[in-house]
Amino acid sequence: MTERTKGRLEGRVALITGASRGIGLAIARAYLQEGAAVFLTARDGQRLQALRDDLALAHGAARVGHLAVDIAGTAAADAVFQAAVAWRDGLDVVVNNAGIYAGAAFTDYSFADFDKLVNTNVRPVFRLMQLAIAHMQPRRGGKIVNVASTAGKWESANQALYNMSKHAVVGLTRCAALENGRFGLNINAICPGMVNTDMFQDFSVQAELMGTTLDAIKARFIERIPLGRFVEPEEVAHLAVYLASAESDGMTGQTLTISGGMRMG
Repeated sequence: MTERTKGRLEGRVALITGASRGIGLAIARAYLQEGAAVFLTARDGQRLQALRDDLALAHGAARVGHLAVDIAGTAAADAVFQAAVAWRDGLDVVVNNAGIYAGAAFTDYSFADFDKLVNTNVRPVFRLMQLAIAHMQPRRGGKIVNVASTAGKWESANQALYNMSKHAVVGLTRCAALENGRFGLNINAICPGMVNTDMFQDFSVQAELMGTTLDAIKARFIERIPLGRFVEPEEVAHLAVYLASAESDGMTGQTLTISGGMRMG
């Protein structure tokens, strides 16, 4: 039997980037549970295929599409969007989740680092938003959910370029929302703090710069979190469901922080 719950996304078709692990995978599962059909993309083709097969078994093959691609740049974004639209003859929701992390002291970043972060964390988001808006305007409705970060709202040591890329996502979200509310589009961002995913391993650079260990870094973060723990990917997915559902029809241009209280505001 196919497991179903409330059906808050019944009949909606969603494109989710970076969907093979972590937050993206949690969002894919949550959307399927709420009745959506999902088109998933990620770089790791083997992992994505296994995930697609697993989800198709649980929710029905007709509700899970996929395309393995490195979303970096704009050409890949065009290909992904065209494939997703063709899959179900339209899209109702676009979730820009794909992203990478790179830490370094400010003066140690190279322009190669700059290009890599912008090409992965900003350019595809910008292009997919353009394509989604052009697609959704004539339909007089649609939802764009950008997964940014608390790093896109505040300062952080030893991750200037990463923060820059997430500030860009927040800025794109607000500006696009301002221009497109009259078309019935809802464009919002989620800004997670520390999330319990394998991306935390990338903080090894911070640990090295601080002369400490990853475990010590994690302990320091937890000391700053009033709830005393990292956020779980499924908790971020709850917000993504809300932002894709009719419940958020009155909200646009917002950046919703979920960080266990580490940063408030």
